[in-house]
Amino acid sequence: MTIAITGLCLSCGQKPQAPEAKKIPHEMTIHGHTRVDNYYWLNQRENPEVIQYLEAENAYLKAIMKHTEPLQEKLYQEIRGRIKEQDETVPYLYNGYYYYNRTLPDTEYYVLCRKKGDLSGDEEVYLDVNKMAEGYAYYALGSSSFSPDNQIVAYGVDTVSRRQYTIYFKNVESGERYADAIPNTTGSCVWANDNKTVFYIMKNPVTLRSEKIMKHVLGTPASEDKEVYYEEDETFSIGISKTKSNAYILIQSRATLTGEVRVLDANTPDGEFRVLQPREKELEYAVEHYKNDFFIYTNWQAKNYRLMKTPVTKGAKESWEEVIPARDHVQLGNFAIFNDYLVMGEKENGQDRLAVMQIADKQTKFIPMDEEVFSARLSTNMEFNTEWVRYSYTSMITPSSTYEYNMITGERKLLKQQEVLTYNKDHYETFRIYATARDGKKVPVSIVRKKGLTEDGNNPLLLYGYGSYGSTMEPTFNGARISLLDRGFVYAIAHIRGGKIYGRDWYEEGRLLHKINTFNDFIDCAEHLLEEKYAAKDKLFAMGGSAGGLLMGAVVNMRPDLFKGIVAAVPFVDVVTTMLDESIPLTTGEYTEWGNPNIKEYYDYMLSYSPYDNVTAKDYPSMLVTTGLHDSQVQYFEPAKWVAKLRELKTDTNQLLFSINMDYGHGGASGRFEYIRETALQYAFLLDLAGIK
Repeated sequence: MTIAITGLCLSCGQKPQAPEAKKIPHEMTIHGHTRVDNYYWLNQRENPEVIQYLEAENAYLKAIMKHTEPLQEKLYQEIRGRIKEQDETVPYLYNGYYYYNRTLPDTEYYVLCRKKGDLSGDEEVYLDVNKMAEGYAYYALGSSSFSPDNQIVAYGVDTVSRRQYTIYFKNVESGERYADAIPNTTGSCVWANDNKTVFYIMKNPVTLRSEKIMKHVLGTPASEDKEVYYEEDETFSIGISKTKSNAYILIQSRATLTGEVRVLDANTPDGEFRVLQPREKELEYAVEHYKNDFFIYTNWQAKNYRLMKTPVTKGAKESWEEVIPARDHVQLGNFAIFNDYLVMGEKENGQDRLAVMQIADKQTKFIPMDEEVFSARLSTNMEFNTEWVRYSYTSMITPSSTYEYNMITGERKLLKQQEVLTYNKDHYETFRIYATARDGKKVPVSIVRKKGLTEDGNNPLLLYGYGSYGSTMEPTFNGARISLLDRGFVYAIAHIRGGKIYGRDWYEEGRLLHKINTFNDFIDCAEHLLEEKYAAKDKLFAMGGSAGGLLMGAVVNMRPDLFKGIVAAVPFVDVVTTMLDESIPLTTGEYTEWGNPNIKEYYDYMLSYSPYDNVTAKDYPSMLVTTGLHDSQVQYFEPAKWVAKLRELKTDTNQLLFSINMDYGHGGASGRFEYIRETALQYAFLLDLAGIK
């Protein structure tokens, strides 16, 4: 069948074209430099011609990938077939109830449940998301939280995928949903101890910045809610939480490297929040409460963080007393407090560890781990009076596992491991190698592959990367990935600078005016994998999403010859335009990550690597680019413009495919099976290029 869009025969592989009337260049001059943007018009989300153009891209994708549809269906069935459809999470105890989630066969969402007193009690379903989602193309539940008397659950709902949630309230005993509805929030709220007052975050309706803390009293209109705090600094966003003790409510103001915390007694919701430590540039801190002290996680005079404490009556750093010192080669992560113990998540030499310290004498021991390369994190630990700490463990061959460790005896219990149907761990292997970057730094690369593969230079390999915000791409398990491994693919993660696998310095060397290191590291890792014959030159692929999509865009401009194919998911590729537009969600809060282009030094540097600005007339590898029309993190028009410019200038005949999900946003589909269609498309694209069925 012939698919005709804008007068073209898409079944023959011809490309969508922009409507002639819209080809009006947009000029922007700053710092004496003029940029001409021929595809700026694509930001008109409500324009029918823009929608038609995006739909034409989807039709073109479908036509070009039609021959892979049997493979996509096979991949979908494989990946879905590994998922245990009827399952439940490990229950945790909180305020007299055990909480857990259940999934049922042939359902996209989950059921939220609890049991009072002990696990032998009657199950109480307080939210059935499958029923709640009926009739919606997209349905995301924010966090849910109960009033202290356990009677009323508050929960957030997003049905658009713009991460703007409406908060609702339900009486669990009667089943009544109250009339209260609070729109344009982050999807969570914190209860005061009076069982009727909640604090929540309101977003800016245009920029979507989390900017206001509001107070709502149950039974009153949201229009009467009172503003408690407004964050005036547009480079900051805010969060709100309750301490583990339930004694205090915390407002966290934060930018990339700066924080400030306000605290309020949860028993006095009409009181005033007070600042603990006033904000200072590049001073981060977070707070937890225990007995008469606030415990403070901070980078103050500690680039890899340390743990302090201060009496609850104080708060400024002059009163802080050190509990866990800073260490040059150990990065302190999250922590959990118990009556007699502190448990710290740490990272040394790029590897996780969990340290258990007795508070009284500071004697410390480490929880044993089973593999060379893995990820271990503190899990849900809501109780103080317990000997057991709960943590999660996974590796690239070990499914997600929940353990408990006895802090006194050292006993370790596996509570649950994700059941992956038809999967046999013994058929795969994982390990870590190190690539030498051009400036001499050793960059870790985590690898997983099927046993029996050797470094003979003939294997297809997919290299994944991110490298921003200090976020480390951990070596975790992914059940979908098995479909690549079973077809002979090697899968690798490049732990490049801009992440934090080696601590704060590793992050600092990959942000702002050092961002080029992120891209160079990825290229150097790819070349190392070729040199060491982990991959075939004509079967090397790369993938990244969001800021990792920026990585893909920069790398493909710098070394278009290096990869056979690229998958760029929801890519942040029009860096300069976005960072100059303060009306776009997240822009002002990103200045400390990328720089403020209103300052010439940052503008020039950003311009030097911005993927959209650096597209030129040359050969590019085959590429699959994805986005969502309602994406609130990276607006759909960034990849749309990038693809259009690539179509205009690239000199090769390689595939350039653009998938726009017209119902979803940054995170893709909301259902637990719907997303598999997207994964199947990406994998079919890679396998087809590699010549593998």
